Amino acid sequence: MARRIAVVFDSAGTLLHMYRVAKDPSTGIILENIESTAIVAKKNGCGLVALNTEKEIILRSKREMSLFEFIREYRVSIGVSCSKGQFTPDIAYEVIKGASLFMGDVHDVLKAVTARCPDSIYLAAGLIVDSEARKIPYVLSTGGQVFSKTLQTVQILQTMEVDTYIASGDRMSALAQLAELINIPIERVFAFADSFMKEKVVLELKSRYEKVIMVGDGINDILALRAADVGIMTVQQGDKRPEELRQAADVVLDDIIKVVDVVKGI
Repeated sequence: MARRIAVVFDSAGTLLHMYRVAKDPSTGIILENIESTAIVAKKNGCGLVALNTEKEIILRSKREMSLFEFIREYRVSIGVSCSKGQFTPDIAYEVIKGASLFMGDVHDVLKAVTARCPDSIYLAAGLIVDSEARKIPYVLSTGGQVFSKTLQTVQILQTMEVDTYIASGDRMSALAQLAELINIPIERVFAFADSFMKEKVVLELKSRYEKVIMVGDGINDILALRAADVGIMTVQQGDKRPEELRQAADVVLDDIIKVVDVVKGI
């Protein structure tokens, strides 16, 4: 017999309140609270690429080392969190190989986030890759803390016998820490989930549950919001969101705890 309800959560901006920093390596300018997924969505051949490694390993590298050398020497894998048009890790790797990007740029964004959010449970580094222009317009870092009602929301859903999942473009090591903190089983966590994988997760769960709810806040959640029985867009991060994302959602909520009310109404 199928379980009754499953809720799939995005992580950054949905379960976690994020602080984001971007650096333009060509000018050295650092920007705060940039919405990386929205930038990627504007141009074909762009991708948001995550470095699948820890902060300590990145900061151990020499500032003058190129990003390509770092990936090769430290055997760091990369993952695509979201993209538009034809874009794969291999395409990203080739652009990185030809780019004059140095680890000092990655150090700078990581240190900027750490200084602003010293108690982050989540810290990641990545970059936006433009495969058509063959360049890296931004180096990125993000840090986050769970929203005040995230844990309470998950706990209430679980007492209601609702199964909870995470589908996120972030790397597994970061998501595992989040999942442990809010008590979501690791086997229900999907890492490096781009728009298409999130949609696939929702569709697969729909074959096992009577109702599947998707909760997200970014443009890379749009396909999953449309595929779910109920798509919930959260706006508690406070950033401006594309109108097409709002239109894809069935419900827009300003506090994650209100997901419980939606579930109760089903």
